[in-house]
Amino acid sequence: MNTRSLGFRLVIWYASLLTVIFVLLGMLTLIYLRHYLEANVLDIQARRAQQIADTLLADLDRTGESALAKEVEDLYSPAANERFIRITAADGRVLYASGIPNDHSFDPSRVPVLRLASEIQRFRKENAPGSALLIATLRYPPTSGAHSNAGHGYIVEVGASVQRTEFTLSRVFLMLAVGLPVAVSVAVAGGFALVRRALRPVERITLKAEAITHHNLSERLPEMHTGDELERLSRSLNHMISRLEDAIQSSKRFVADASHELRTPLTVLRGELEGLAQDEQLRPPTRETLGSMLEEVDRLAEVVEGLLALSRLDAGEGQAESVRFNLAELVATTSDQMSLLAEDKNITIVREGERDVTVEGDRARLKQVIVNLLDNAIKYTPNGGRVRLKIAHEDGYAILEVADDGIGIPQEALPHVFKRFYRADNSRSRGQGGAGLGLSIVKSICAAHGVTVEVASVPGAGSRFRLKFPQPIPQDAQNSQELELQ
Repeated sequence: MNTRSLGFRLVIWYASLLTVIFVLLGMLTLIYLRHYLEANVLDIQARRAQQIADTLLADLDRTGESALAKEVEDLYSPAANERFIRITAADGRVLYASGIPNDHSFDPSRVPVLRLASEIQRFRKENAPGSALLIATLRYPPTSGAHSNAGHGYIVEVGASVQRTEFTLSRVFLMLAVGLPVAVSVAVAGGFALVRRALRPVERITLKAEAITHHNLSERLPEMHTGDELERLSRSLNHMISRLEDAIQSSKRFVADASHELRTPLTVLRGELEGLAQDEQLRPPTRETLGSMLEEVDRLAEVVEGLLALSRLDAGEGQAESVRFNLAELVATTSDQMSLLAEDKNITIVREGERDVTVEGDRARLKQVIVNLLDNAIKYTPNGGRVRLKIAHEDGYAILEVADDGIGIPQEALPHVFKRFYRADNSRSRGQGGAGLGLSIVKSICAAHGVTVEVASVPGAGSRFRLKFPQPIPQDAQNSQELELQ
C-alpha cells in the first residue's frame, strides 16, 4: 500500500479522529457510570440509615440502648451483607458498631468516630484499609441549624464497600478496552472501503488520462455526472484536452501544408542549380559554391520529405494496409538494395538468424524502418566496419536487431534519440547529412504497428537497435474466431 497516497492519508486521519472520539466517549462513560453507581449506593445507604432511625431509634426509650445492638444484628446482619453500620450517641458513646464483614473487605474500627457537635457531611467516602467505604450519615432527631441541641441525639452511619462498584467499572473498562480496537478496526475497514469507492472515479480518470497521447487526443476523460468537484474536474480537463487537440491539429496541418508547399520550390531550385553547374564558363570557386548549395538543397529536401512523412504518420497513415509477410525476406531484400551504400565505405553487412519469421503490417512502412536503421548504421560506422542484422523468435515475439561497431551514442543522449530534430552532436550529424528525423519516423511507424523499439549503445563500440514485433494470430485460429463471430 502506498503510504503517501490520498486514500491512505484519509483513512489514517479518519481512524485517528475516530479513536480519539471513542476514547473520550469511553472516559466519559466510565466517569458517568462511577458517579451513578456511587450515588446509587449512597442513596441506598441513606434510606437504610433513615429506616434504622425511624424503626429502632424512635423506640429507643421503650426498648433501651442495651437491646439496640441485637436488633440491628437481627434485622440487617452487617457482617453477612458486607455493610458498615454505626450508631453514636451525643456524648460520643458508640451504641453499636458492626464488625469485620465476612469477606474482610474493610475494618470498621478504622473509620473515625464522629461527634455530634462537629460539622457532619451527609455523604462521604472513607479510605479505610482494604477498601474504601461509601457512607451515608444521619442525625436523629433532625436538627435545624443554630437552634439544635448538640447535647442530645444520635448519629447513624451506614456504609458499603466500593468493591462491587469497582468490579462493575473494571468489567465495563475491560469491555471498552476490548471493544474499542474492534470498533476502530471495523470503522477503519469501512472507511477504507468508502474511501476506495469515493476515489474510484479518480482512478478511472487517471487511467484514461494516462492512455491519452497525441495520437488519440479525440478521446475524453469520463465524466461522473454527480454535480460534485470530480465532475467539474473531469469537465475542465476535457476542455483542456480539446484545446490541446485543436493546437496540435493546427500544428500538424501547418507542418503538412508547409512541407507539401516546399517540395515544388526545392525541386525547381535544384534543377536550376544543376543547370548552372553544367555551364563550362564557370570559374572553379563558383562551381564549388554551386556544389555546396546543391548539397544544402538536398539536405533541405530530405528534411521536407521527413516532415511530410511524419505529418502523414501523425494523421494515422502509419499502417495503410496490413498483410502477412516474411520479415527475414524483407530484411534480405532491403540490405541487398543498400549494399552499394555500404560498399562505398567498405562496410560489411552481415545477416544471421532465422529465415522464416512471419509478421503482420504495412510492408512498405516497415521497409522504411529497416532502410532508416540501416542508413543510420552505415552513416555512423567508420570505413571497414561491420553492420549486423539478426532475425529471431523470442518469448512469442519476432525480433529484428540492427547493430554496428560505429562511434556509438552517449548514454545521456539515449532517452532522446527518437525525438524530432534531436542530434547528439550537431556538428557530427551535419557532417553526415543527418536532419534528426530518421529515428523519429522509425518510432512513429513502429508505434502504429505495436512494435517496441529498444536502443543500447556504448560510445566508441557501436549501437544496437532492437525491434520486437508481436506475433500474428495463426491463420487457422483467426478463421475459427471469425466463424464464432458470425
